[in-house]
Amino acid sequence: MQPLIDNARTFGQRPEEFAELAEGQSPQVLFITCSDSRVVPALITGARPGQLFELRTAGNIVPPYGSDRPTGEAATVEYAVEVLGVQDVVVCGHSHCGAVGALVRGDDLDAVPAVRDWLAHAADEPGGADPKDPAVALAVQHHVLAQLLRLRSYPCVEKRLADGRLRVRGWYYEVHTGAVLEHRVETDSFEAL
Repeated sequence: MQPLIDNARTFGQRPEEFAELAEGQSPQVLFITCSDSRVVPALITGARPGQLFELRTAGNIVPPYGSDRPTGEAATVEYAVEVLGVQDVVVCGHSHCGAVGALVRGDDLDAVPAVRDWLAHAADEPGGADPKDPAVALAVQHHVLAQLLRLRSYPCVEKRLADGRLRVRGWYYEVHTGAVLEHRVETDSFEAL
């Protein structure tokens, strides 16, 4: 923790670099990814402060939309799309994902009931994976596509997609290589950016 504290102490000693951030934000991208500490959206994309609006959830899960039971995730998506007017939404899964791996292996999560109940929102169980493969690449990619489908059902996303003001993208990040793949609709496969 001490190196993090040391950096935080010196971080604010360059106020001129941050002054314009007080004027507001206008990110072009909502980046939905996992809470995993190895996945750092700004590092992956090279984004500077103000360029990405981030939503991080365990397993990069987009829960079902329900206006009768608002969630922080739905509020973040709605704010990004309706208020900030982002032009792209990226759902980025990653290799070696503990959440998807737990689903693939059928892990007993009774000791962590909040995790177990959250993972129930994963849509269908990620298929096409070898439970012994630690990268769970195929399962994560399937999971990303399921989350994109769920995201498309949000009213604000559905409306902006229909009028051409929004694009949604599915990415897969390999934590062990740094490679980023994007789902290509025309080939229905994940390919290098």
